[in-house]
Amino acid sequence: MLNENFKLSNGVEIPKLGLGTWLISDEDVAEPVQKAIELGYRHIDTAQAYQNENGVGKGIKSSNVKREELFITTKLAAEVKSYDEAISAIDESLEKLGLDYLDLMIIHSPKPWKEFQGDDHYFEGNIEAWKALEKAYEDGKLRAIGLSNFEKEDVDNILKNCNVKPMVNQILAHIGNTPKELIQHCKDNDILVEAYSPIGHGELFNIDEVESMANKYNVSVPQLGIRYDLQLGLLPLPKSSNPDHIKSNAEVDFEISDEDMDTLRNMEPIKDYGEASKFPVYAKE
Repeated sequence: MLNENFKLSNGVEIPKLGLGTWLISDEDVAEPVQKAIELGYRHIDTAQAYQNENGVGKGIKSSNVKREELFITTKLAAEVKSYDEAISAIDESLEKLGLDYLDLMIIHSPKPWKEFQGDDHYFEGNIEAWKALEKAYEDGKLRAIGLSNFEKEDVDNILKNCNVKPMVNQILAHIGNTPKELIQHCKDNDILVEAYSPIGHGELFNIDEVESMANKYNVSVPQLGIRYDLQLGLLPLPKSSNPDHIKSNAEVDFEISDEDMDTLRNMEPIKDYGEASKFPVYAKE
């Protein structure tokens, strides 16, 4: 699986599985990044909001793998909604990561986090931020550009006002939370969907039906969740700092039957993410 790629709309190849680094501190993140690369991962995902770009950069440097063999993503902070701020923030990420270019940079959210459930879609601000990403893309600082947490109307706002089409939309997508219409809308517009939290921030462990299906395939619950996303044509980004989990998360060369995929796809939505519900992306309105 680690050797397989998707092809983005601009022809750039992106590894089908990536390592997420959310909630891993700047001090601790270098080691799991280095370990993941050692295990064969070539796709690392971070963000300005994670406040660990410096550590991710150190992990990349200490891996001894050629830069061009790696695919590094970061995200423009959700609060950055002006062209000048975005231009400055892009350069800041490059500096913190210690890189000459990024493989992918995406707008982390259409709305600032404190207003994530609000009605203002920041259409103008997102156009401004997008223009800055387009400029950096044209200047060769970014090999691909995209979105994250963008709903249909947010995606359409960019599509109507862009010179360069978004290549990805990174969203919450897992068993018990599969936004079918949004996924289809992205696919219809040649936008690859990346799936963060493929294990539902751990909530999949609490669903008996998921556990019994994992047992049926003789795999772990995380492996079933990651494979589910892959079979939907999505790019999963499991997050872990545990070397054993990082390794097993990539061991997903099995096939879920069509019947079982239907069962998983239509599973009752997760209504409560427990403690994680304090984070905007898991909060239920």
